[in-house]
Amino acid sequence: MPRKTVTEFQAERQALNEVLLKSKHKHIQRFFSIDHSVYQDAALPARTKEMLGLVASLVLRCDDCITYHMIQCIQQGVTDSEFDEIFAVGLVVGGSIIVPHLRRAAATRAELRQADSRHPS
Repeated sequence: MPRKTVTEFQAERQALNEVLLKSKHKHIQRFFSIDHSVYQDAALPARTKEMLGLVASLVLRCDDCITYHMIQCIQQGVTDSEFDEIFAVGLVVGGSIIVPHLRRAAATRAELRQADSRHPS
């Protein structure tokens, strides 16, 4: 299956979250609330938490999670040098099995940087 673009990923994620959250099941609602809350500034800044989320996603080999946390990291101002170190930590912890995920993450980073350069803030 070809890699989704960031735009395709975001559209699919939003649409499927809307379907999932229509159930109004309290445990699903609570989990989504906790997931959102845990990445807010607290003892650790949101930026650091997103980098940690990216490392965990690399090690768990979840491409959707990797893409999500890369988007968040870009929004938090993570630099390419920092991404390289995040990738290195993920590689050391996860081993060579994560190399395909690193390749896709690098492609996602390039796509996000290209989109960012077209839409300066």
